[in-house]
Amino acid sequence: MAIDLTKLSNAKVKAAITALQKGDEKTWFPLFDADVSFYDDGNQMKFNNFFKKALGHERFTSIDKVENNGLEVYGHFHSDQWGDFKTCFKFQLNKEGKIARLDIGQASY
Repeated sequence: MAIDLTKLSNAKVKAAITALQKGDEKTWFPLFDADVSFYDDGNQMKFNNFFKKALGHERFTSIDKVENNGLEVYGHFHSDQWGDFKTCFKFQLNKEGKIARLDIGQASY
């Protein structure tokens, strides 16, 4: 299902969400710092292990709002394992322009 990505104003976030939507590992992983911090609903997780399983099986079904200079993305989400729910992805970039931290989790808005 194609979604409207024009709301995504940060180029790095747009590239990441586009790769997530396509399940594109070759584009997704290089966007992130080698030592990326990753949290799912507040729990620190292993980034590579999580996304090797998630890519191709999880995706936004709508982008509802974007905040914090384009670094926070809220929307409806589908997971083959967990079903459909509202979520938020919060990105932090380092000075090199790589994604240094990603917080994801269920959202209520």
